[in-house]
Amino acid sequence: MEQIALRSRLYRRALWVVLAAMIGAGGWALWRTTPPAVPDFVVYRQQWAPSEAWLYDRNGRLLDEARVDFTVRRLGWTRREAVSPVLRQTLINVEDRRFAWHGGVDWLALAAALRDRVTGHHRRGGSTLTMQLAGFLWDDMARPGRRSVWDKLRQMRAAWAIESRWTKPQIVEAYLNLAPFRGETQGVAAGAAALFAKPPMAIDWREAAIMVTLLRDPGAAPSDLARRACRLVPAADCAGLVPLAQAATADSGMRGMDPGLAPHLATHLLTRPGMRVTSTIDAGVQDIAATALRHQLQGLGARRARDGAVVVVDNASGNVLAYVGGVGLGSTAAAVDGAAAPRQAGSTLKPHLYAHAIERKWLTAASILDDSPVQLDTASGLYVPQNYDKAFMGPVSVRRALANSLNVPAVRALLIDGVQDFRDRLADLGYAGLDSDGGFYGYSLALGSAEVTLLDQANAYRTLANLGRWSPLRLRADDPAGETRQVIDPRAAWIVGDILSDAGARAGTFGVDSALRLPFWAAAKTGTSKAMRDNWCIGFSDRYTVAVWVGNLEGDPMRAVSGTSGAAPVWRDVMLALHADHPGHQPPRPPGLVTTMVHFQTGSEGTRPEWFLTGTAQSVIRAEPAFARPQRIANPVSGAVYAWDPDIPAGHQAIGVVISGDAAGLRLRLDDHDLGAAGTGVQMPLIPGVHVLTLIDAGGQAVDRVRFTVR
Repeated sequence: MEQIALRSRLYRRALWVVLAAMIGAGGWALWRTTPPAVPDFVVYRQQWAPSEAWLYDRNGRLLDEARVDFTVRRLGWTRREAVSPVLRQTLINVEDRRFAWHGGVDWLALAAALRDRVTGHHRRGGSTLTMQLAGFLWDDMARPGRRSVWDKLRQMRAAWAIESRWTKPQIVEAYLNLAPFRGETQGVAAGAAALFAKPPMAIDWREAAIMVTLLRDPGAAPSDLARRACRLVPAADCAGLVPLAQAATADSGMRGMDPGLAPHLATHLLTRPGMRVTSTIDAGVQDIAATALRHQLQGLGARRARDGAVVVVDNASGNVLAYVGGVGLGSTAAAVDGAAAPRQAGSTLKPHLYAHAIERKWLTAASILDDSPVQLDTASGLYVPQNYDKAFMGPVSVRRALANSLNVPAVRALLIDGVQDFRDRLADLGYAGLDSDGGFYGYSLALGSAEVTLLDQANAYRTLANLGRWSPLRLRADDPAGETRQVIDPRAAWIVGDILSDAGARAGTFGVDSALRLPFWAAAKTGTSKAMRDNWCIGFSDRYTVAVWVGNLEGDPMRAVSGTSGAAPVWRDVMLALHADHPGHQPPRPPGLVTTMVHFQTGSEGTRPEWFLTGTAQSVIRAEPAFARPQRIANPVSGAVYAWDPDIPAGHQAIGVVISGDAAGLRLRLDDHDLGAAGTGVQMPLIPGVHVLTLIDAGGQAVDRVRFTVR
């Protein structure tokens, strides 16, 4: 009896152990296959973040689409009713034909899959749309193609959980948005755009067959894709699937969805996935500017200039109507934003210099500045400015000096205005890149040695158009208007605008019929930076300011491009298009201006009417007497190179020395050799080498010095 009792106790204990093990295993299995909590469908849809962001023009037209999230490529959430019915039905027919009747798991399909595995047939598994969706929703869950038992059980439980919370139409809608179609493309909207350049609603039955077939093998070759899709269409249509599959699988990105009208601005404004930004851009003006720039760069050719940028601004509101940072073509730096890249300003800063000096009543439009060789002592050595054409005009009025973009008179004007004061004025005009004091830039600031952006240039010239009133530009429709400040005296701004519109005054350099002359009133200024790296043309009417830059973004010099052959033709084309129906007019003349007939006794300019600030008018401009002129060496010019000819007797080769001003009591010294008294008729022999000619006063101090070369 004791043995029977012992066996009974051992049997019961074993049963308890087995039962405990079964309970533990069942608990572990339940824990191992527990799916994540199913989110609320509406909340999930609202939290959907596309990889793209979209930029619109002021009228709601799509300008550009930019990819911001590079982990996946998907567009906005697509509602089920926005997807072609034939695509929805093809998907269900191929992937889950009993979708409408099962509760997340199709037992018949699972049994068939098990049978095929046992018999050795290679067929698709028994995953339903809902089970596949579970894999799309949670990355740690088995996706189609994985066959772990535990993963499959967890996927089945997740499918039941989804079916308990979401409706059948919601499941189809989520599947269409989460399914991968090819490569990194996710969702039916991105898939339709990438494969066929269409919205999902426009997909036809042949394209639907291609898309559904791709779900099984997103990386399939075109021939395999067409062969498999052939099973879903009538046999007579199979031949047409081959070119369709080839076109669909070509690596062409999101075709047909991105207008690509403002890629550089999109990069600037679109910073988060899903952003939809309405800009101040006018798509029509943007297209005009881009077309004009593209046409000009094509005409120049990549060997002469590869890059360019255009900004168009509405003067009254400060709205940027066009922002073209580049147009590609032969560019080797197409991704760089030419409208925001700092570039050397060249002569485009001169109008602001003269406006400042006129405002302070230190110069007038009729004041005479000497366009002749000059050299200035600086901390880094002699600064010797040259004109663009290496020639000099002699005494010229401010009007002619600015209109013809003469360099030496501009440097002389800066000597009057002051480098630091001019630098501060440029900062007031919004040139944010001038982060050093005037001493850093020196006298070359008059010739645009500072780096500026095209956007800053446009707003500074807009300030001239608005008679000295400055306010920030607006790129987004919701940007505030910003504070308006009176930076320039309106009278000085008006006079400078009048000079920049004077075709007759600039005829000496640009001719009477250059690209700057329009059939209506417009003011314009060109500029070219050191070593021909940048070419500018900025100008305005009463309504618009147009700024154009042409050059090479990598910094290498342009070839055979001048102020009127580079940027100016683009400026002209854009201005003509903007004013096709409304010709430009001169801004209204502010009070405090008077006009006077001026006679120039210098003989360099004819009698003409001129505008003055009240209290500064002059009717006669006289030549300075000799005693008032600075004592300097007028010839040879510093930096000049002379050729010595061995076939000509040495005694017949000499350089005539010309002294400006009163030369009484002055002497000349060539290198270390005294040449005697300075005056007319002094001849220097041509001696090969680099020489320094010095003008010395009675006390032995150097009054002027030039360096020249004889070869």
